[in-house]
Amino acid sequence: MRLIVTPKTVSRQTSNRILKWFFAARPKTLGISLAPVIAGSVLAWHETAHLSWPIFFTTLFAALMIQVGTNLYNDAVDFERGTDTPQRLGPKRATAEGWFSSVQVKRGAFISFSLAFLSGIPLAWLGGWPIVVIGLVSLVAGYAYTGGPRPIAYSASGEFFVFIFFGLIAVLGSYYLQAGTLSINALYVSFAVGSMAAAVLLVNNYRDLSTDLLANKLTLAYYLGRKNSRRLYAMLILGPFALPLLLIEAGAGGWLVLSALPFALVLVRRFITGSPGLECNRILAHTAQLQLFFALLLSTGLAVFN
Repeated sequence: MRLIVTPKTVSRQTSNRILKWFFAARPKTLGISLAPVIAGSVLAWHETAHLSWPIFFTTLFAALMIQVGTNLYNDAVDFERGTDTPQRLGPKRATAEGWFSSVQVKRGAFISFSLAFLSGIPLAWLGGWPIVVIGLVSLVAGYAYTGGPRPIAYSASGEFFVFIFFGLIAVLGSYYLQAGTLSINALYVSFAVGSMAAAVLLVNNYRDLSTDLLANKLTLAYYLGRKNSRRLYAMLILGPFALPLLLIEAGAGGWLVLSALPFALVLVRRFITGSPGLECNRILAHTAQLQLFFALLLSTGLAVFN
């Protein structure tokens, strides 16, 4: 029996392939790279009364491509190292599911890193050597997160890495591109946004603790243990809500973030009382959403009361 290939069949196969690449990028967590750019840029607008939309969208795209590249490379390398086994509780991974080969996924990662590099060229031209350093270090860190002889993801420094790159560097870099300088408020915001980003990874490592041990992946959750990991999660999630007390001359805008506090309290309760199983997948996604929601509330408050 001969298989008949029609335009409709080809179209369906193409759509399925695109959809698989979409899920391979881990869309539920991509807000981690968007939140700091939004918060840093809008804060700069609030404090300087200036916002360049081309710079904003270019920065947003570059940050997104770095995270996508990091996620894809992590997908391929975790499969090659034997970390992604059938016993893993996390969402489906492209390489482990056989959607694409590890070579294809790595190629996708390098394409994403290349797009980030190209989009960073005009940003480096405008921002000078500080942005050049930030861009290059971010690209190297995206690779080193899972690649190299001593990957960051396989150590206790993963959460600190996320805090630095998706908090301090992303917020301060975005602010600097818009304002040409830095401020103490930008530092406070970077701590708040980075703290929530680190909480996302902590949930991931807490969920995978049992299977990670089999692959000798000794993350922060391993050294802290389950009880202390839950305590740290609560601190990372609830600490940022002190931000309105720290912001200088932000007016009423900073207080709008407290609207997300009930959501944060529910997440902490679910994480502390729940079992380290499939429920962690939902908590992880909701934690990433909380971070983006927090950044959007802060940005809205600063924009409205600008």
